[in-house]
Amino acid sequence: MIATLPEIESPNRRQQSAVVAGLTGVSKSYGPVKALRNVDFSVRAGELVALLGPNGAGKTTAVKLLLGLAQPGAGTVRVFGGNPVHPAVRMRIGAMLQVGKVPETLRVREHIRLFSSYYPRPLPLERSLAVAGLESIKNRKFGELSGGQRQRVLFALAVCGDADILLLDEPTVGMDVEARRMLWEQIRGLVAQGKTVLLTTHYLEEADALADRVVVINKGSIIAAGTPAEIKSQTAGRTIRCVTRLAVEEVRMLPGVREVCRDREALEIQAVEAEPVVRELLLRDRGLSSLEVSSAGLEDAFLALTQETGNA
Repeated sequence: MIATLPEIESPNRRQQSAVVAGLTGVSKSYGPVKALRNVDFSVRAGELVALLGPNGAGKTTAVKLLLGLAQPGAGTVRVFGGNPVHPAVRMRIGAMLQVGKVPETLRVREHIRLFSSYYPRPLPLERSLAVAGLESIKNRKFGELSGGQRQRVLFALAVCGDADILLLDEPTVGMDVEARRMLWEQIRGLVAQGKTVLLTTHYLEEADALADRVVVINKGSIIAAGTPAEIKSQTAGRTIRCVTRLAVEEVRMLPGVREVCRDREALEIQAVEAEPVVRELLLRDRGLSSLEVSSAGLEDAFLALTQETGNA
């Protein structure tokens, strides 16, 4: 069972304004491929930022730069005001990556002990095991673990040093729903303690549930940034679903309607604002039924933003 980190109130973390990590005017190329294009991006103390983007957008490159695993072609990378390759800076960073190999013959507890030795004030071994829910498998070899169990070990390696900032790259890949949500609670607990977290994820629900701020990157450029609510507000607005005798083309011509499609017996209508469209539908079809109105989700916003830039 995964232990819950204690809720330690941080000193007004939402009011903290210090930038602890960031890229300024950063570009990075791999041969002819431009991974990042003049990117400005920062993470402030005590916040959780979700970095979203399709495969190949530049997320992993940004994380590698912040870890000092790659150098920018242009621009500046700073973590705690210094170069991330500096040992004093590295000791304040915890990372969970999807790249590289982990020795499969070492046992779980051996991995954690090894990584803990890199930090001046690591968590006790039993605490690291408990946070990641690894107590029952601490004596098993890494090569014997399932995909979800391996992810929990990698998470333990990221948090065992009690670092000030955590860079978590796709932390819940391979986990079932229950394990994923338990890990969310651990991440929330870390932020409640005042830790700073940069999270990359393909699970839009995860970003919506955890992030104070969302940054969307596509083709090496930042295309949107803001709270999850602000990002969602940039899309088509509202979805109206109803059963109506009105034809698709007639509904499509209504003011404020952006798109209409038929889903079995119902129509799904994308509208800038729902209320005036619903009023007009009811005026034209008094037999309208099964009316549902929903806001755009983060996934809708993400798809709209990346499709717009992809077609630009």
